[in-house]
Amino acid sequence: MVLKPNSLAPQFKAQAIYDGEFTEVSMSDYKGKYLIVFFYPLDFTFVCPTEIIAFSQKAEEFKKRGVEVLGISCDSAYSHFQWTSMERHEGGVGQLNFPLVSDFNKEISRSFEILDEEEGTAYRGLYLIDKEQKIRCMMINDNPVGRSVDEALRLVDALQFTDIHGEVCPVNWQKGQDTIVPEAKESKKFFNKTYD
Repeated sequence: MVLKPNSLAPQFKAQAIYDGEFTEVSMSDYKGKYLIVFFYPLDFTFVCPTEIIAFSQKAEEFKKRGVEVLGISCDSAYSHFQWTSMERHEGGVGQLNFPLVSDFNKEISRSFEILDEEEGTAYRGLYLIDKEQKIRCMMINDNPVGRSVDEALRLVDALQFTDIHGEVCPVNWQKGQDTIVPEAKESKKFFNKTYD
């Protein structure tokens, strides 16, 4: 099965590090909630800690929107434990505000179609999953380029708005801006206002 928007997210259960402890997480834990699942290549690297720290710093912004966050790589839970035990100025990520999941056997990355089979690591992928555990957004970056956490928040705002109101969000839409009624006559109100 090829993953695409509105596909059911693959189910998994795996070991993770959260709040300095070994724990177990599963997709079923998040049913009824929005969820950001982001994959990254490896612990103890260069771009990865910048993204992980940024997601941790914005964790409260996600929670305000009813969104949980999971970070996943093919490292062991022991590697995650060591990396989260290191200070950020020394190359660690420190304590995080979300679980860091171990995909040591690579089954999760493979099921999300994000595994680089040659390297044995995950690509830099992000999935926004809704309350019914359907994938609503999928983004994959080449590994040298970090993602925008603010863009992930914008996507959450936009998808939640469309879910509630049934209107659609134009290019670069930000919370509070005009949206479009997806009907030929009604949509002209937006286009006349925007492009007049």
